[in-house]
Amino acid sequence: MRVWRVHLPEQKLCPHGVFRWVLVWMSVCLFVFTVGPPSRSLVKKSASPQLSCPRCDCYCSSAEFLLDPLGLANGSVSDCGKHDSVLNEEMKKDLLAMLSEELNLQKVVANESLEHTKRLVMDARNSFSQYQKEAEKCNIGMETCEEARQRAEAELVEERRLTTLWENRAREYGWSDRTNIRS
Repeated sequence: MRVWRVHLPEQKLCPHGVFRWVLVWMSVCLFVFTVGPPSRSLVKKSASPQLSCPRCDCYCSSAEFLLDPLGLANGSVSDCGKHDSVLNEEMKKDLLAMLSEELNLQKVVANESLEHTKRLVMDARNSFSQYQKEAEKCNIGMETCEEARQRAEAELVEERRLTTLWENRAREYGWSDRTNIRS
């Protein structure tokens, strides 16, 4: 009996040198993909110019910050932002004006939210009304079908009664049912 083999027993599928070469390349790739992205981001950060905002020249002691986290206790705010015209204008407003503006903004947001909720409620009511009309149509259709089924059942009972009556009369006059004989 002859045995067919693709490879001779002394011939190996993967020599040790190739296997080691593949393992070395896989470990190098794993190292590059593991260490590469974080080191690339560090290189980018050190190479790119600083695009951050200039330093703020104001000094806020931690005691003042803890006592007044919003900086509104004395009605004025420190000199932070005095070089920015828009921010400087906002900082010049007194406490009452800022609180009034905040209340007005909250009122606008609340009104918009209320209008949105009212629209949603109206949409829900319209959908409910439409579904209720469809349900009523379905119920009417079911009632009509039930009535028709009951009428058909009554007519079938009456038809069977009449058929039995006519068969009995026919048998009295000598008629015999030949379909039963053949079956």
